[in-house]
Amino acid sequence: MDARRKQKDNKVLVLNKASYSNYRNLGKSQLGGVIFGCKTASMNECLNNQLFGLPANHISYVKNIDVGLPLFLFNYSTRRLHGIFEAASPGKLNINPYAWSDYGAKTSSYPAQVQIRVRLQCQSLDEEQFKPIILGNYYNSKHFWFELDHAQTDRLISLLSSVVIAPSTFAPQLSKERKIPLTLQRRGLGNEGFDTAVSDVDFARSSNSKRSPDDLDVDGNQSFETSSDRRTRMETEKDLIYMKLKEMALNRKRLDPSSSVDNYVVMDGENMEHEGLLKKQIKSEEKLEITSATSTNDHSGIAELKNKVEEFNTFKTEQSQKMGYLQQKLVEAEAEIKWLKERCMILESRSNSYVAIGNETASGTFTELNPDIDAFMYLIGGYDGTQSLSALDAYSPLLDTVKSLQPMNSARSYAAVASLNGEIYIFGGGSGALCFNTVEAYQPANNTWNSRPSLNRVMGSLAGATVNNKLFALGGGNGNESFSDVEMLDLDAGCWIPTQSMLHKRLALAAVEHNGAIYAVGGFDGESYLKSVERLDPRENSWTTIASMNSRRSCHSLTVMNEKLYALGGYDGKEMVKSIEIYDPRIGSWTTGEPMNQQRGYAAAAVLKKSLYIIGGVESGDSITETVECYKEGQGWQLMNLKAIGLRCFASAIVL
Repeated sequence: MDARRKQKDNKVLVLNKASYSNYRNLGKSQLGGVIFGCKTASMNECLNNQLFGLPANHISYVKNIDVGLPLFLFNYSTRRLHGIFEAASPGKLNINPYAWSDYGAKTSSYPAQVQIRVRLQCQSLDEEQFKPIILGNYYNSKHFWFELDHAQTDRLISLLSSVVIAPSTFAPQLSKERKIPLTLQRRGLGNEGFDTAVSDVDFARSSNSKRSPDDLDVDGNQSFETSSDRRTRMETEKDLIYMKLKEMALNRKRLDPSSSVDNYVVMDGENMEHEGLLKKQIKSEEKLEITSATSTNDHSGIAELKNKVEEFNTFKTEQSQKMGYLQQKLVEAEAEIKWLKERCMILESRSNSYVAIGNETASGTFTELNPDIDAFMYLIGGYDGTQSLSALDAYSPLLDTVKSLQPMNSARSYAAVASLNGEIYIFGGGSGALCFNTVEAYQPANNTWNSRPSLNRVMGSLAGATVNNKLFALGGGNGNESFSDVEMLDLDAGCWIPTQSMLHKRLALAAVEHNGAIYAVGGFDGESYLKSVERLDPRENSWTTIASMNSRRSCHSLTVMNEKLYALGGYDGKEMVKSIEIYDPRIGSWTTGEPMNQQRGYAAAAVLKKSLYIIGGVESGDSITETVECYKEGQGWQLMNLKAIGLRCFASAIVL
């Protein structure tokens, strides 16, 4: 199979939402903000020209940018995020066709452009600070989608607003004359070639060549930076002191004592990177304003300089302490909001004194009734359209109520779930672009999670099953390849032991235990979607091929009801399907059952009170469904009007 076919297959079988795509393709109403990229070498031009740009293929969403939309700038060299900016024009192609192109020597490689202005001057954020907010956008460890939804944008703005830059005591005296960017002058483009004139501050920044983009904020003021910026700032301060001392030495050597220091020009080697395009500066406009001193007051000038440096360092320390305090308060507030939401859901469910179930009416609520452990299922982890979840919920589809239990230690999607010795084990899976090999076990008696021995390697979209008090992890993949491996948990040895591998590699397979045997059904082997089925008899420790399904499918659900296996929905290589197939081990063949009302894959399914429920899942592409369907033999599928769960896919369900 050629690379194009593999790329198409992998796009569907992603271990998280569209992880192999370069962009999310958010609609105009869904787009809350956009991050643009740059490097240190190009950041200065972005800010001087008040212009952000991306490669041409990003125009699919850059064109959705309207005036006023929040924007951010990510520096790949320093891995820091700058903001807050906003669009000063709609996004479109080639606002400046020669931007970032060797001063106009060729056309721009980044034609998907938008003019910008400053909304709020803030300190830049280290990647570890903002990454949790856009974790769902990461499709590998270093790259993420630039499109932000409204929730992500609001949280970024809130975080940046907590580290607003105070007005600088040492702001330079900027020129009042407006300038046209040199790149446009070379092409003969005046103000008519650039919709918004470059600000006085921008030109002052371009002439002050000793400053790097991380040293100055977008208005030319001194940034009070985080700890990762301090090294650059201290080097700049040392340069200023050196320049001042050099001027003092020159004054002593002058034959004419009346001559001014201003008659000398101190050349900075860093001006050479502008290749002569910037005029030599007669006087350096520095952020630490240093009063010219003659040989008669050298000592007082140095003392004054030292005092200002000490004041500056004291201010930085205070700002760092304030930032740490605000970040801690933000974490506490988010935890409190989560607790309040869960509390509200419980109180709302308790306020419903009667719930209609078919032709019957049940008084009380799920929390109050709880007639026995089979009255609800456990719904674990998954993805809600914004982020991976660590949630563990006790869900009653009969009453359409959810009780939030102790969450997992890690957020997980596309993980495997099985029960062992009265505990619920969840293993593998991942969050964003990361896959796990970690294992956790939930103890219902005391509502706690505990770590268990890790798998031998990271795996997502795997399956799990328990037979003869032994827990098995089957198949899956790591984003690059599919596995046929099978591991067995040995609690006495405290580790997972490799055991007999399956006959086929299977990613996004489904597996169940039935009558002392494990059935592995369907999946993706790296080249094609499978309809084959294997069975493992632990007594023989070997896999045997049994009758295949009628259709190929992966990312489907598999349950056992009334001594039969039900394969539900999934992806057949072209689309998500709503078909189901039923396997009767006594007959040894698959039959086609009544299809569901809605196509879906990556859904959670479980059997409760002799009814089969399938919950949520991916309907097609990026569309997640919140519907729940119920199947009973002889009655077929019924689309339930249940709302408690909401949007959810890549989740797992289990009944103890």
